[in-house]
Amino acid sequence: MPSSWNSFPKYKEGGSLSALLSSSPTSGVMLVKICMTNCPTLIVTVGLPARGKTYISKKLTRYLNWIGVPTKEFNVGQYRRKCVKTYKSFEFFRPDNEEGLKIRRQCALAALGDVQRYLRDEGGQVAVFDATNTTRERRGTIMSFAQQNGYKVFFVESVCEDPDVIAENIVQVKLSSPDYIHCDTDKAVEDFMKRIKCYENSYEPLDEILDGGLSFIKIMDVGRRYLVNRVQDHIQSRIVYYLMNIHITPRSIYLCRHGESDLNVKGRIGGDSGLSVRGKEFAECLGKFIRDQSINELKVWTSQMKRTIQTAEALSVPYEQWKALNEIDAGVCEEMTYEEIQENYPLEFALRDQDKYRYRYPKGESYEDLVQRLEPVIMELERQENVLVICHQAVMRCLLAYFLDKPAEELPYLKCPLHTVLKLTPVAYGCKIEYISLNVEAVDTHRAKPEVGTFRVSSGMLNLSWCLQIKKMSSRPLVVDLCHY
Repeated sequence: MPSSWNSFPKYKEGGSLSALLSSSPTSGVMLVKICMTNCPTLIVTVGLPARGKTYISKKLTRYLNWIGVPTKEFNVGQYRRKCVKTYKSFEFFRPDNEEGLKIRRQCALAALGDVQRYLRDEGGQVAVFDATNTTRERRGTIMSFAQQNGYKVFFVESVCEDPDVIAENIVQVKLSSPDYIHCDTDKAVEDFMKRIKCYENSYEPLDEILDGGLSFIKIMDVGRRYLVNRVQDHIQSRIVYYLMNIHITPRSIYLCRHGESDLNVKGRIGGDSGLSVRGKEFAECLGKFIRDQSINELKVWTSQMKRTIQTAEALSVPYEQWKALNEIDAGVCEEMTYEEIQENYPLEFALRDQDKYRYRYPKGESYEDLVQRLEPVIMELERQENVLVICHQAVMRCLLAYFLDKPAEELPYLKCPLHTVLKLTPVAYGCKIEYISLNVEAVDTHRAKPEVGTFRVSSGMLNLSWCLQIKKMSSRPLVVDLCHY
């Protein structure tokens, strides 16, 4: 056990969180639960106010949920605002303000209690504890809490000395918070700078020697340098890789589907057909739209399929082809209509309606597979500035779900119409979206989510084995029509 852990408090199984947070690290650690390889992970932010901790927390939470790791963020500032309805001034954060210190400790306690419930009772795998956590004493008590519950801990520290970045963060994020909603801008900035001062004297940054036994990444000046220490597992390595790809440079990402294809017109899915007449018209309009935007150093990405390449050709600009951007593989159902799938593969048609995100076409892919395929695209999008991605309906849904933080259940039903450009502009804690129609008619390829209710099967399609399979997978009643359905 690393020597730096020996100063953490000693606790018994079932000990109170209140005792944990109010104690000081004076006695040795007693590990009360073995930390298994596949145990929950507690991500703990570290840093002074206005260093981007909440920005990092929200992006990490969004990314991990998108790749299928159940994750939830616990922002201690929100607990404090619920406890103290009216913020008065920076005086609340003074280290000699006993009442303020007590309230902040209670809020941290409440947040850790919710972390425990989420990871123990609600199926969570990762919890993000978003707070300043600027002292070794506080980090020590969090480590002991994690050891008591069998969690791995990964610290994420954001250090920034650039006054311009700090000032921009204060103006863009902090002044719009409930603390300053009715406050004059200059007074709000002055108060927040004094709030930062309250933390500076006691701030103990993570140190590769003093904290050498801890797992952490230290992000310096919004990504100019990194220090990574003792990465323990697959989840932590993915977190590090992700954090080393994100940036805060203002930019826009444009998403659109290819122009209408010949198979779109025929109502057939998949395939590799070229553009229809209207699809070619859209491609020309897209080129004009992009030129009118005067976008600085725009990069254009397409799939390796004809319809996206033909759309990009009309732009008369260089473009890159990505195999990862190819449309979802419909396997044996490629180039079929939905009616043909329902007639020839009734079980497959029914199973897809039951769970469209996880359903995999025979010899094809699921949306879940597609998300995994698109992870390198997301990583590269996070690294880039202005990009136009010309892709396909299922691919666009997956990308859109990432940027808009949509759950897996909603992802397969996001509307991504043909001949429409989606402009995504990352903002402080999310993404602003604009839908821009280029006014070229096209078929509607969107298939709405089936209504929840009785699942009906026609007698002409009746097969006992697959009826039982549907019944097993579905919570809905199974009714067999005796007439043709």
